[in-house]
Amino acid sequence: MNWNTVRPVRPLEPRRKAIIVGASSGIGQALAYRLAEEGYLLALLARRGDRLQDICDQINSSEAGQARAYTHDVVDTDLVPGLYRKVASELGGLDLFVYAAGIMFPSDQKAYDALKDTLMVNVNLVGAMAWINLIGERFSRAQEGHIVSIGSIAGYRGRRGAPAYAASKAGLHAYMEGMRNRLSSFGVVVTTVVAGQVDTDMLKNADMVRSPISAEVASELIWRAIRGRKQTVIVPARWALVSVVIRSLPSFIFRRLKI
Repeated sequence: MNWNTVRPVRPLEPRRKAIIVGASSGIGQALAYRLAEEGYLLALLARRGDRLQDICDQINSSEAGQARAYTHDVVDTDLVPGLYRKVASELGGLDLFVYAAGIMFPSDQKAYDALKDTLMVNVNLVGAMAWINLIGERFSRAQEGHIVSIGSIAGYRGRRGAPAYAASKAGLHAYMEGMRNRLSSFGVVVTTVVAGQVDTDMLKNADMVRSPISAEVASELIWRAIRGRKQTVIVPARWALVSVVIRSLPSFIFRRLKI
């Protein structure tokens, strides 16, 4: 596929271009489909190349956006600079970057596994930092652009069943806030999506499930946040009240909760 020959969806409007890291399932996959509906040219990255190619084939069979697959494991941070240059060059520009890669192991209050904990931090936080540093530098020079990452309600408190997961998401929230403070004066939008429960494969590892929304509904809410240039959005909105309660509970009460 030659992106240079793809015509705009709307006359006289250039195609917007986006990179989604973690696009082979869950929110990343659903958001790829949603952005394709808006006519984006998409570079989709994930570890599962075969699954990713199937998603691209479905998008490319439509009359809206177009997509190209790039196999990438986010823990291979040494490879990110070279891959970033390749993807950005082949995409022919960049307007939006989304980091949707994430991993969570089953909640287990008896688990003490440094290897799994390190992997969660590397995927959920370090991989994001490797990409967003490069994207942030590019957008600051251009004085425009939009960066999005998928955080979690779990990042608001240290949870006994998943301390490393909570730490990785808390770190991601703080990192995104720092980049927002750094890049806002350059006209760059930085959006943190704080996800409640979304019906994805990862949710199977949660300690309890309470009326999750679908990945498709989540992607629509995220698209509205992108379109509205929001700084932080809780998805779905009803989890905003949950987040207030969670953050306001005294530590001696929170530690007694079986979460």
